[in-house]
Amino acid sequence: MKKKIIFFDGDGTLWYPKKTKHTEKPHWIYKIEGTLGDYCKQLTLTPGVLSTLKKLKDKHIILVVLSTHPHPPKEAQSIIHHKISYFKLTSFFDEVHATREYHASKGEFILEILKKRGIPKNKALMVGDHYLWDYKSAKDVGVDAFLIESNYMKKDKRIKTLSHLRDLFTYL
Repeated sequence: MKKKIIFFDGDGTLWYPKKTKHTEKPHWIYKIEGTLGDYCKQLTLTPGVLSTLKKLKDKHIILVVLSTHPHPPKEAQSIIHHKISYFKLTSFFDEVHATREYHASKGEFILEILKKRGIPKNKALMVGDHYLWDYKSAKDVGVDAFLIESNYMKKDKRIKTLSHLRDLFTYL
């Protein structure tokens, strides 16, 4: 599976809440009073993120963040860029986008980016942690996808999953 571009979700995929890791959906941190100003302090990088991103960049794979946020577009974009900067991931990503708050949004962004870059769908991959927001949105537009295993997503043998982000190299 030779891929030219990999799309990554943010919350639950690249980073997750320190308290709950993959046991609860990660967006709970945005609903707790007083966390909005310091939400990054509630988060930690998912194990293996730095080494995985470095190896992917060394292979000259285009890396893009597509992360959905329940904020107006400009604010959402600012939040996702702040997280990327906070975790010192800026140098790894070619593009960073806050997608809209409906399931098909990531698929729409994927198609737009692939068209702009002239990359066929079969050379793209989406990696996320949520079936509807990440996996299905990519599959619905004809792009391959993986989910990071978590306690909040039901196990389904029809869905391709990764125990850890570094397991991606088994398939690349």
